[in-house]
Amino acid sequence: MRAGDGFSPAQRAELERTVDNADRVTGLRFCLHVGRVEDGRAGAEALLARRGALAPVTVLVAVDPVARDLHIVTGSVAAGRVDDRTCALAALTMTSAFSAGDLVAGIRDGVTLLANHGRSTAVPHLDTV
Repeated sequence: MRAGDGFSPAQRAELERTVDNADRVTGLRFCLHVGRVEDGRAGAEALLARRGALAPVTVLVAVDPVARDLHIVTGSVAAGRVDDRTCALAALTMTSAFSAGDLVAGIRDGVTLLANHGRSTAVPHLDTV
């Protein structure tokens, strides 16, 4: 997220913790963009491309509150763990909270859902017991 997005310090910290946790539990990179998204989906895809070498492992959540627009874009590696159905469910979760007037909770809950579905399914040492 960039400075000046209109979040209080506590809200910003909550969203940063959410993203850090999502990164940690999935091994993917989560990125939030809250603000104007030029050209809708194409603009969100361009934001993902700007991640450079990290783009393949990135899940980008782009929210344009003024335009009431939301896009979840996944890089090629991330798409193998966070599929379209999961993104649709996260989008529904987010838009429900947005319609109730809670932008931060919507983003937090949506990113958490994406992270929970994007977790690695491997359970280390389960077979060694």
